[in-house]
Amino acid sequence: MERKFIIIGTDDNRKPFFPPEALAWIRQGKVFSGGIRHKEIVNDLLPEQAEWISITVPINNVFAQYEEAFARLEKTCSDPVIVVFASGDPLFFGFANTVGRKLPETEIRLYPAFNSLQMLAHRLVMPYDDMRTVSLTGRPWQEFDRALMERAPKIGVLTDREHTPSAIAARMLEYGYSYYTMYVGEHLGHPEKERVRKFSLEEAVQETFRHPNNLLLHCTMPAGSSMVSTPLPPRPFGIPDEAFAHLDGRARMITKAPIRLLTLQALELNRRSVFWDIGFCTGSVSIEARLQFTHLTVVSFEIRPEGEDLMKTNSRRFGAPGITAVTGDFLQTDTASLPRPDAVFIGGHGGHLEEMAGKLKEVLLPGGCIVFNSVSAESKEAFSQAVKKHGMLLQPSIRITLNEYNPIEIMKATLS
Repeated sequence: MERKFIIIGTDDNRKPFFPPEALAWIRQGKVFSGGIRHKEIVNDLLPEQAEWISITVPINNVFAQYEEAFARLEKTCSDPVIVVFASGDPLFFGFANTVGRKLPETEIRLYPAFNSLQMLAHRLVMPYDDMRTVSLTGRPWQEFDRALMERAPKIGVLTDREHTPSAIAARMLEYGYSYYTMYVGEHLGHPEKERVRKFSLEEAVQETFRHPNNLLLHCTMPAGSSMVSTPLPPRPFGIPDEAFAHLDGRARMITKAPIRLLTLQALELNRRSVFWDIGFCTGSVSIEARLQFTHLTVVSFEIRPEGEDLMKTNSRRFGAPGITAVTGDFLQTDTASLPRPDAVFIGGHGGHLEEMAGKLKEVLLPGGCIVFNSVSAESKEAFSQAVKKHGMLLQPSIRITLNEYNPIEIMKATLS
């Protein structure tokens, strides 16, 4: 007997339309599942004595109930089936993906409806073939931030009770992404509660929205058609040193732009996933990395408490959300809860390169690298000895002289 999930998509309409084949599965079903809202919608269609398994967190408990239900069904029928109701298209950030991941051997049959972002685009009569889609439903800001930094002209966003349209608008304004119009759809498909509204981001911050909702962000011509996207401001590359706010106004306390870009090249951030910047000072290396390699998770460390405000100022100035800034002595910092890096830049060491190399050796992912910019023969020797002592392989370095500054050697060590 092969276990089977029938997953049926629906919207908020209290009289949903289902294809005949889906209705047949409902009529003959014994075990059903979905959210509380889904049960309210389909309750009149369920057969008498129907068993209902609510989809709630923790999700592992739901799948434990599925296992028990299948075991019971297998005793009484030759075709054990659980019918699940899900929102919209169950493959669009939906429950079918969860079933496929947790029970890859189980058969899935789908009857999708329009997903909520499609429905919102339909209500607006807005083409959505060029829309970047992001889910913030139980997810962090990472992919949304990435869409902003990559200047996506049209972004569709699935929300939750934490990542509300107001919270999203506030984050966008905080980091300077003010040139979007926001369209919010609430209770899409519900004959009485459905509402679609248009806001500036400043207006959205002040508004309260009913849940469930979703939204479309569109950068449009100020006086033109809402269907025409405006060219977005270019993403900075090689940010001028003087554009940063500096530590105590000391303009020399920064990794200079040409050195910064060569450092990022040495780190090979295009193929890395987690980048640690130790001794971030103004945040210039972290910010440049975040903007150019938007897939990266960036964690930055600075011993001086002033660094926290500097990072806030500069990351907002250049539109680089999502950098985790940690202040305090790196060697005393508990990094167990932080994502392990596969690329590290040491921008400040306080004479403790050997101890830093030892600590980094414990957390650096296989194949990862450490880059260090040496400004003297002494620091070059110290880095060489530190990485060799901890079993890392020193790579060929790059020596560069910039204007009247002393030569800098960009050094790299790798973990095999």
